[in-house]
Amino acid sequence: MSVITIVSSILLPKPTSNISQSNNNPFKFKPNLSSANKKTPLALSSCRNLRISVSKASEDGFVVVEDDLHVLLEILPRDLCENLQNEPRRDKLLEVILDLGRLPEARFLGESGGQYLRNREVSVAELEEAQRALGEFGGDNRAGIEGTLHRISAIRSRKGMIVGLTCRVGRAVTGHVDMVRDLLDYGESILFLGRPGVGKTTVIREIARVLADELHKRVVIVDTSNEIGGDGDVPHAAIGGARRMQVPKPSMQHRVMIEAVENHMPEVVIVDEIGTEAEALACRSIAERGVMLIGTAHGERLENIIKNPTLADLVGGVETVTLGDDEARARGSKKSILERKASPTFPFLIEMRERNHWVMHRTERSVDMLLHGKRPLVEVRKRDNKFKYSTSTMLQRHGLVECTVSISDVGILRHINHVFRGMLIVDII
Repeated sequence: MSVITIVSSILLPKPTSNISQSNNNPFKFKPNLSSANKKTPLALSSCRNLRISVSKASEDGFVVVEDDLHVLLEILPRDLCENLQNEPRRDKLLEVILDLGRLPEARFLGESGGQYLRNREVSVAELEEAQRALGEFGGDNRAGIEGTLHRISAIRSRKGMIVGLTCRVGRAVTGHVDMVRDLLDYGESILFLGRPGVGKTTVIREIARVLADELHKRVVIVDTSNEIGGDGDVPHAAIGGARRMQVPKPSMQHRVMIEAVENHMPEVVIVDEIGTEAEALACRSIAERGVMLIGTAHGERLENIIKNPTLADLVGGVETVTLGDDEARARGSKKSILERKASPTFPFLIEMRERNHWVMHRTERSVDMLLHGKRPLVEVRKRDNKFKYSTSTMLQRHGLVECTVSISDVGILRHINHVFRGMLIVDII
């Protein structure tokens, strides 16, 4: 039985490409099958240099391709390396923490807290040895290991000495893109929102590969910390045929974004961790030039972006409007109200609540409803540990009747949604 990802028509406009229509059903389209039914987790023909040590369904429902974990372990003290090599949960290792004067700690995916790796504290000599193996840290206090996706972040003392290291495991993971594969056909910009560590960078890395290799788009990644394409001059094979532009300093990210559009004619620009007003303005400029943007930002909910004056422009911005007496009475509101200032830079916004629990907004509608004091209409996308997706549209407007149908034919589903104007909560089985 094939499992397919569906978006209810109440949230989506008509796609601009890759939709196959028939005379009998104008809403029929070619479904996107889950990667669980594919023979290979990645386009391995383009990954000749990829070392695969794990390829299986994890408990989070993803196929994990672990890339050169042994290279990261080699920079750790020898006893820690041996302990982690024998660790049965090594395929779920998230990061290793080395703080001066404290016990070294390993953290695992899906588990709260950490596990101490020995009963002896981390010494200055061990931190210095790890630093020599890594080389120079950048202006953002991050370093990488050439040819891998691993990231090492430093904590410094007031005198500039490194007193702590966060060694984050970088993996090429497939399975994420199937939760948004249908959205890529629309050619509109998507913003991923979530707290640190929820998997935003991993998602956009796989999206870059799919857009470049499967949809044949001209993709340019603006890689500020070499976290998407890996460390070194040659980008990691996990991004497929996408091109990568490195950023000399984090403060120059917005300049490189504009340079990518002006010099390299991309159809898609991918950028991680949008966090400054200059970067938000650069996103606006790129979107107005007709280029599709895939970006990430830190935050739990759409409301966080609306209330953040630095990033509010990503969702259209907010301004105070004074209504006339008659208009205020007709609306039943105060004379001074909040309104969306402009069209959002990102028409789609996805809140990554967890790695397998996403909430998708049609940004323009959701922002308007939130500013008017109403709960927005959203779509919840989930997956279980057997790669099965469930997609539901949460109708929270007053006066709408909610109903649930189960259906296996996608064409019929599209037709039903059209007839009922999308007012359905749909589970695909």
